[in-house]
Amino acid sequence: MTRKLKIGIASLEDFRARTMAIARGELKPGKNEPKVWFQSLDVLAKVLSPANRHLLALIAEVNPESLDELSARTGRAVSNLSRTLRTMESYGLVHFEQGPRRKLAPRVDYSGIELELAFH
Repeated sequence: MTRKLKIGIASLEDFRARTMAIARGELKPGKNEPKVWFQSLDVLAKVLSPANRHLLALIAEVNPESLDELSARTGRAVSNLSRTLRTMESYGLVHFEQGPRRKLAPRVDYSGIELELAFH
């Protein structure tokens, strides 16, 4: 898997204005534009901390069948993993599939991210 997720940085105000322009049909997002937006570099740095990037890489490599399996592999508590992965899910970095015995299995569809950042 070598697909990259394109992300951008936009203030909440700018993001809302963009979303409303799209909804009104005034703006059509280009296929090369970011798919995921963070409010600041600080938020991006927290969500994609070194530990969380390692977690994403592990999920992509192993495809764990459940949070329990991921917990066993990482040594992190299921509750901690669940909270972290739900945050990542809200940004489109992971998603969950139905695993064996109706357990949730985290999945990563990207091999990395590409950041688009303007200076204005």
